[in-house]
Amino acid sequence: MIPTWHDVLTKIPRLENGDWQAMGVLKRWFVATRAAVFVMTLFSALIGIILAIPNAHFDGVNALLVCIGLVLAHATNNLVNDWTDFKKGVDKDNYFRTQYGPQPLESGLLSERQLFGYIALTGGLAILVGVALIARTDLQTLYWMLAGAFFVLFYTWPLKYIGLGEPAVWIVWGPLMVLASSLVVSGEYNTTAIWVSCLYGIGPTTVVFGKHIDKLKEDRAKGVRTLPVQLGEKFSRASVLGLWLVQYAGVTAGVVLGTLHWAYLMIWLALPKFFEAWRRYRQPRPDTCPDDWSPQAWPLYLVHVAFLYNKRFSSLMFLGVVLSVVLPQLM
Repeated sequence: MIPTWHDVLTKIPRLENGDWQAMGVLKRWFVATRAAVFVMTLFSALIGIILAIPNAHFDGVNALLVCIGLVLAHATNNLVNDWTDFKKGVDKDNYFRTQYGPQPLESGLLSERQLFGYIALTGGLAILVGVALIARTDLQTLYWMLAGAFFVLFYTWPLKYIGLGEPAVWIVWGPLMVLASSLVVSGEYNTTAIWVSCLYGIGPTTVVFGKHIDKLKEDRAKGVRTLPVQLGEKFSRASVLGLWLVQYAGVTAGVVLGTLHWAYLMIWLALPKFFEAWRRYRQPRPDTCPDDWSPQAWPLYLVHVAFLYNKRFSSLMFLGVVLSVVLPQLM
């Protein structure tokens, strides 16, 4: 069945070659780049942008460009990730990646040449946006852009293969994206932005943690030594729970210390979702699809739990960011 736009933008749809051929080029691009996860990148960019509004200078054009550029960079990374794992033979033999959604090369949807075309177009557009931002700002933007390019190119290999993928995700979706976004739209970032960036970056990190726990056995067999492979499942699950607690403690401490506005306490409204995620993460990952789990989502399990929880928490954190900027103007 040909996926709808809603499916393409909110989940990683399963499809056959005929469905792929029946789709337009734009929809194919969104499927190949796994667009459903772009929301994490948009949160990073928008948090940095909103926090920059009270600064002396604010450039709306740069705000739009940085959102587009970061999404394109994320898309490029996903494409490079699939190509790298394909070339290393990781995605062969019904590997985890090919079970929850189409791997463009392994599923035969794209040839290597076609995938390189996707990478060249997507990465090229990301670079053009970056060049435009450098021209509109200064060389500081170039340095941040080069740092981002490093992670785009080397996240999958060697970082992910040696247990540094998870820390890299925290750096990229936290300080790198949030602070760079604030910098390019206003020329500065402050203590609040630093504090928020470090805490927000934990969310996407736990999503990647969940994904790597889900495929821990497969990665171990393939020699992909992600952090969960090195730590073991039990300690990895406990690490995710600990990281979520750090977010609550960090935001609350920021409010108590006066670094963050009281509106950031909105994140506590995510507790019902947190308790649900906590229950799942307290138990070992099941080997087969549980009765209370959607067969369409399986084998995604802990990553799905983390992703849905992170969307709730991040939405509330973003609301806190917006209110922290708007409320002082109304008083």
